[in-house]
Parts: sequence; structure tokens; C-alpha cells
Amino acid sequence: MVTNGIISAERAVPRYTSYPTAPHFVPSIGASTYTSWLDDLSKSDSVSLYLHVPFCEKICLYCGCNTKATRRLEPIEAYADRLAREINLVADHTGCRRIVHLHWGGGTPSILGPERLRKLVTQLDVHFDLTALREHAFELDPRYVTKALASALADIGVTRASLGVQNFSAHVQQAIGRVQPFSIVQQAVDILREGGINEINIDLMYGLPDQSVQDIRRTALLAHELKPQRLAVFGYAHVPWFKRHQKLLDEASLPTSAARFDQAAAAHETLTSLGYEPIGLDHYASPVDSLAIAARARTLCRNFQGYTTDNADALIGIGTSAIGRLPQGFVQNAADTASYSRAIISDCFATVKGLALTATDRVRSRIIEELMCHLACDIGVLLDEYNHSQESFEQEFEALLPFVADGFVRIDGNRITVDGRGRPYLRLIAATFDQYLANSRARHSVAV
Repeated sequence: MVTNGIISAERAVPRYTSYPTAPHFVPSIGASTYTSWLDDLSKSDSVSLYLHVPFCEKICLYCGCNTKATRRLEPIEAYADRLAREINLVADHTGCRRIVHLHWGGGTPSILGPERLRKLVTQLDVHFDLTALREHAFELDPRYVTKALASALADIGVTRASLGVQNFSAHVQQAIGRVQPFSIVQQAVDILREGGINEINIDLMYGLPDQSVQDIRRTALLAHELKPQRLAVFGYAHVPWFKRHQKLLDEASLPTSAARFDQAAAAHETLTSLGYEPIGLDHYASPVDSLAIAARARTLCRNFQGYTTDNADALIGIGTSAIGRLPQGFVQNAADTASYSRAIISDCFATVKGLALTATDRVRSRIIEELMCHLACDIGVLLDEYNHSQESFEQEFEALLPFVADGFVRIDGNRITVDGRGRPYLRLIAATFDQYLANSRARHSVAV
């Protein structure tokens, strides 16, 4: 979509789950740096943990995650052992013990099986204080939710389950290689709630092959019948140069940029009409859910899991490709399982790259996060907070003028406010403050 011939939703920009973004991490930040950063954490610091499991039984054609297909037990058992070893390493090098958020992602983390999950959480409980957990979230494929799994998840303290649905239309599911009728998802939700896991997230997508506005509206209405507390509506990222299995999709069946915009708008209109509150760019929540409460209180945060109430002092990533955020900067583990395993077996961290934050990075990170989360930012207040008043943003304010002309953004002195109609362009608006983007060779998905 183009407005006034200037703003284009087809422009490719990051999703800004971090700033600086991962393509700018450098190999000079390795295991030794990560070790020293962990050692510097104090006992009073709060920590969130993310555990990544890079396995699925089958790869969906739209998938952009770091995962691979396996049905063999041996690599799963070996990987669970590596996770246990990395947990020990982290515990050995950090004095902080208070875990406030715990998140499992993938891949399909349930592929570890009930007993391995129980063992890993028991190990976490030995090394860390889990009594302060505010949320324990687990990503699930609805096709593989069983009563035994739900029982195990309840046993290990999971409080929130996030289900990948994407779309309920049969022809779209066939096109993306993920067939799961509504009845399958409904059964999964029922099993989870019967097992005591009542907080349910539903992930939906637009921009998929053969998808229409009607498919979006129908899917949103059906998702509402499951009574989720939160929904996310992500735009499909077609990146076949990065995820080769996406080449199996028929590019001619992908919606145009204008059609993608209409689909995103249809999802927004449908979900808000059902009473969900819009959160940032692409999330929706029940008004009584903690995410909506955080949004209203302006305590909402954004990290590699998306919009969150997690405001921990440090995020520690465990597993292949996992990214961590510490007060000093970002770190990332090796993305391939073999390299990750070799490091962990040698009792070394598998950190292969990262970035030490500069004062400018910290200010711009806050600006981008506030825009992405709250649709507003007072840059003057942030400059005072960071004692960084020498920073100039004249070029950035000038770059925002097309958004101002279209009525999407208001500028009052140093305060930027994004109008509700400008919500779809949040990534583009945030990108004006990205100091790295102009010289970046990284390829990103389209903004809308």
C-alpha cells in the first residue's frame, strides 16, 4: 500500500524484537565475553529464561523458525542432555537466582516428551528460585497435544500455552502444509484447560498462499470461540533465500501488498469488534489479561518472544540459536545443533556472536521499544534519563514528515505520537531511528 506516493508497506524492515537487531551481532562477542557478563549479574537481578528446542515432526512450508524435522529419538535425547549441561553452565556463572519468566519455544518443544520436560524443570528448580515465576509459557502444536502432555505441563508449572493456528481455512492449510481442522485445535484447548492450564494464546497469520479477507475474518471468529486471553496476528514473512523450504510455496498464490494490508485490517476490525484490545503492532488481548493491563499502564515490553510483561533485568537464552539480553548487550548461541553440541559437551558456552551496547544504542533501543509498545515516545525525557542530551534526531524527525502528512504521526516538540491509523506502519516508523539499517546488507520481510 502506498499513501501520497511516499510511504510503502512493501519496504522491508526488521520486526524490532531487539535493537540493534540480530544481523548486526558480531563474532568478537563470544563465549568468554558472555561468561564475564553472566559473572557480573548481581544476586538481586531478576532473570527470565528462554529454552529453544529446534525439532519438529514435520516442517510447515511457511515456517521461519530455526528448526528441523526429526522422528528419531536419539537426537532428541542428546539435545535434552545438552540443554541440561547448558543450564548447569549458566548456574555456575551467575549469582542471580530469581527467575520471573520462563518460556519454551522452537520448533516444537513438546517433542522432548513429558519425562524429559519434568527432568529439565527439576534441574532448573535445583539451581534457581522458581517461586517468583510470574509466567511460565510453552509453545505448542495443537496436533500433538495429549492428556499426558497437558498433565506434564501442569506438573512443571506451565501457566500459559501458545498454540500455532495460523488459519482455519482448509485450502490455506493445504497450501502451507499444516492441516489441522478447528476440531483438532478445540480439542487441544479443552485438554489443556481440563489439565489446569487456562491461559491460552492463539497465533494467527495473514499473507499466506490462497488466503483471502474472508478467510481472515472466519479464522478470527473461530479463534474467538476458543476464548483465548491473547491472540497474535503475524504477517507471513516470505524469505526463501533464508528458509529454502519456502520455495515449495507457489509465489503466484501469495497475496499482493495491498491484499496483505486489507487482511491485516480485517483481522484488526474483527478482533477489536469482539472486545479484544490491540497491543502494539500485532497482538490482541482480553481487557483483563496481564498484557492489556501492562499496555494501559505503559509497562509493556518487547523482546524476542514478542510483546510481553517480562521486564526482567536479564534474558538468558538456552539452546541452539537462542538469543540472550544482558545489561551489557546481546549474545546468541550457534544456530546449528552440531556446533552448539560440541561447545556444550566441552563445558563451554556456545556463544558465537553478540553486541555490546553503546550509549546511543540504549537510547535508540528505548525509543524504538516505546514506539512499538506504546505508539508514543517523548525523546526529550529519554535523553535526560540516559544523560545523553548531545544526541540529535533532526534527520529522524524529517524522515517522519511523510507519516505526519498522512495523519499517521503527530510531533509536538520532542514527543512523537502514532495515531491508531498508523499502527500498521509501526515497523516503518520505528525504522527511522535505526542507525544501522541504511548500511545493512541483511534482508528482512515486508513491513505490512
